[in-house]
Amino acid sequence: MRLVLRVARSGIAFDPLPKHSMAGWLRALDFRSLRAYAGLLAVALWVAPSMAQELSPLEEVAQVSAGTIHACALTTAGGVKCWGNNSYGQLGDGTTMNRLLPVDVAGLYSGVVEISAGEFHTCALLTTGGVTCWGYNGYGQLGDGSLSFSRLIPGDVTGLTSNVSALSTGSYHNCAVVGGAAKCWGSNQRGQLGDGTTTNRRTPVDVIGLSDVSKISAGRGFLDSHTCALTLAGGVKCWGLNNEGQLGVGTNVGSLTPVFAPVDVSGLASGVAAIGAGAAHSCALIAATGGVKCWGSNRSAQIGDSSFAGPKTTPVDVSSLTSGVSAISVGGSHSCARFSSGGIKCWGFNGSGQIGSATLSMGSTSSIASDVTGLASGVDSVSAGAGSTTCAVGEDGRVKCWGDNQYGQLGDGSIASHAVPVDVSGLTVAVDSIDTGGLHTCAVSVPGGATCWGNNVFGQLGDGSRALRRAPVSVSGLDSGVVAVSTGANHSCALTIGGGVKCWGANFQNQLGNGTTSQSLVPIDVSGLTAGVQAIDIGISHTCALTTGGGVKCWGLNSSGQLGDGSSTNRAVPTDVSGLTSGVVAISAGDRHTCALTMAGGVKCWGNNQYGQLGDGTTTASLVPVDVPSLTSGVAAISAGAGQGHTCALTLGGSVKCWGYNGYGNLGDGSYTNRSTPVDVSGLTGIAAISAGYYLTCAVTTDGAMKCWGNNNYGKLGNGGLAISNQPTPADVPGFGGAVAAISAGREHTCAVTTSGVAKCWGWAQFGQLGIDDRNYGLPDHVLGLGPAIFQSGFELGQ
Repeated sequence: MRLVLRVARSGIAFDPLPKHSMAGWLRALDFRSLRAYAGLLAVALWVAPSMAQELSPLEEVAQVSAGTIHACALTTAGGVKCWGNNSYGQLGDGTTMNRLLPVDVAGLYSGVVEISAGEFHTCALLTTGGVTCWGYNGYGQLGDGSLSFSRLIPGDVTGLTSNVSALSTGSYHNCAVVGGAAKCWGSNQRGQLGDGTTTNRRTPVDVIGLSDVSKISAGRGFLDSHTCALTLAGGVKCWGLNNEGQLGVGTNVGSLTPVFAPVDVSGLASGVAAIGAGAAHSCALIAATGGVKCWGSNRSAQIGDSSFAGPKTTPVDVSSLTSGVSAISVGGSHSCARFSSGGIKCWGFNGSGQIGSATLSMGSTSSIASDVTGLASGVDSVSAGAGSTTCAVGEDGRVKCWGDNQYGQLGDGSIASHAVPVDVSGLTVAVDSIDTGGLHTCAVSVPGGATCWGNNVFGQLGDGSRALRRAPVSVSGLDSGVVAVSTGANHSCALTIGGGVKCWGANFQNQLGNGTTSQSLVPIDVSGLTAGVQAIDIGISHTCALTTGGGVKCWGLNSSGQLGDGSSTNRAVPTDVSGLTSGVVAISAGDRHTCALTMAGGVKCWGNNQYGQLGDGTTTASLVPVDVPSLTSGVAAISAGAGQGHTCALTLGGSVKCWGYNGYGNLGDGSYTNRSTPVDVSGLTGIAAISAGYYLTCAVTTDGAMKCWGNNNYGKLGNGGLAISNQPTPADVPGFGGAVAAISAGREHTCAVTTSGVAKCWGWAQFGQLGIDDRNYGLPDHVLGLGPAIFQSGFELGQ
C-alpha cells in the first residue's frame, strides 16, 4: 500500500532490493548512472541480521541534575534530555506525559552549558549566556513575565539573554549570576529572592548588595525557603527563611520571619570553594582542606555530624569529610560529596534509598557520610535531588541514579525504586525501516528484528496475542534475520534475509498466502515463497512479492483485479502477475490497485481505476498491467496510495508526479481535481523518497527534509494542526532538521525514521499505532523504545 523509502546513513540505499540480489543489475550500470540512482532511488530497506530491543546506559553525558521527581542530563554535545514526572511539562518535550526513559528537550539539541532541575520546572544556561526555562510557572519561576500555568517547551527568561555565568533552580524560584551581580525570580514568600520584599517576581530582580558573586544556590525542597551565594573572595552569604538556622548566622529566629537581604555565614568569610542550599540546611566545601561543613536543620541527620541534634545555627564539620572532597551537592534532606579519588558518599534522610548504600534500609537516616554502593571511584559529578532521588555522572559519561522512582525519575525504564545505583537507560535499537498499516505499525531494527505496535484484534502485531499494544513488541520468531516489513489493513508480512516471506494477522481474503482463510497470531510461511524474494508490499487486503528474477507474484483480495492475473478471483497462494515474470525492480500495492517499476524506469499499473489511479488516461479498470504512457522511462521510485486510490512516481530528476483521486489535494498540484494521467507536484525538486498513504502523500528531500500534502485528519501531515484541514500543496514537517531517512504514510498516521535510526510517528493514536500513548499528535514524537543509544546520548543531528 505504501512504499517505504529510505536515505541510507552512508548515502542513499537501493531499495527494496537486497544488496546481495542486485549485484548483476548494478554491474550493468556505469559509474555515472550508479551515482544518479544512488542520489535518488530509495524504496524499502535492506539490513543485516540479528537484533532485539534492549536498553543500554545513557552515555556521553557532561552533567546531570536531579529535581524532585524528575531529572535531566546535559550531553557532551550540549543537548538536554529529561525523564520522570512530566505533569507540568518539566521534561520540555512538548507533552505532559511521564517518561520512564530520557527524551530530548525540544529545541535544546546543542548550545547548552548548564542545566538545573527544580520541583516541577527546569532551566538551562545557554552558550550565548542566556537562560531558558520550562515547566510549572505558578510563581513566575519561568521568568517570562507571565503567570501562565505551565510551559511545555523552553522559553527565554526576560532580560537574561547574555552574560549569565551561573544558574541555580530551586523548588519554586531561580537565581543567576550576571556580571558578578545576583538576580532571582519566582516565589518570594520567604524572602528568598533577596530583594527586600516577599513579593513574587515574574522576571529577574537584583539581590540587594551583591556585586561580587561567583556561584549561587537556590534552596531546594518543600519549603523552598532560602538562597546562598559564594563571593569571588570565597565568602558565603545567605538570605530568606532562618527558622532552622539555615542562614548560618548563629541564631534561628524560630519563626517564619525572613531575612530579606544577604547576611554573612558565620566563620565563612573566605576560603570556600563551593556551596549548596537544601530545603532547610546548607553546606560548604572548604578550599584549603577539602572538608565539608553544614548548618541548619538536622531533623533527618542532614548535617552529617554523627548526631541528630539540631538545628545547627553555624557551620559544623561533616564527620569523616574533613579532607579529600572535590565537590558537593545538597538535596532536600540529604547531601552527597564527591572525593578527588572519584568516589561518592551521601548522608541524611534515606526514605527511598537516596543515599545509595546497600547497608542502609529505606526509610532510615544516616548521620554520617556513607559510601554509595558501586561508586567508590570513577564518578565525575553528583546531584542530590530536591526529593528522594540522587544521580551521578561517571568519568565514562554514563549516568546512574538511585532512590525514589515512582514517576520513572531513575530513567531505567521502570517505576521500581532502587536503594543502590542503576543505569539511566539509552536505547540500543536503531530503526532501519518502518511501515504504517491501517491501525498498526511495524518496524525493522538495524540488526534485523521485527517489532509492531497498535491495534491487534486480528493478531496483526504477530506477538501471539490479540492485545492492543501502545509500545513496540517483538514479532514472534522474528528477533533477527528480517530485511523488511509491510503492513496492510489487518495483516502484516516480513521478508527474511534468506528471501522468504512470512505473514500474520487477518486472512479473510487469503492475504496470508498459505492456502487457507485462517488467521494467524504469529508469522507463517507464504506458500512457495520460502526463498527467492527480494521485496514485498501490502495493499489493504492483498500482498505482492518481487522475486530475485524480477518477476511479480500477488495473492489475497482480487475484487478489482489488483492481483494482475487477468481475473477478479481471490488467490489463496501467490500467483504470477500477467506479463511481469521478469524485468521489474520495484512494486507498490495500493488499496485495490498495484504498480510496478520496470528495469527501463517505466511504470505499469493494474486493478481499480475509478479515479484514474492507473495513469493510462482512462477510468477503466484493468485485470492485467497497463503502461502509464507518459512514464515509460526516467522513473526512480513509485508509491501507490490508499483511500479512493492515487499513485505517485519519483523521477530520476528528483521531481514527483502523481495521478488518481485528488479529493483532499493528495496529488499536490494545488487542486482537488482527479487526474487520470500524471501531473507535477507543485514546487517539488530535489526529492529522494516518496510515500503515498490514505489520501495523503509525503516526500523526503535529498537534504533530509520532509514535506507532506493532502488530507490532515488527526494531524497526520505533521505540521502541528490536529484539525481536519486539507493541504493541496506540499508543506514542511518540522522537527527533523534535515535528518529524515525513511517515511511511511498510513491510514490516519504517518511515521519516519531519522538518519541515526530514531522512529517518530504522528496523527491518530486511539489504538496505540503511534507507539507513544493514546493521544493524537500533530507533530512528530518518538516511538517508545525505538531509537539507538547514539540518539539517546544526544548525537542525533537535527532533532
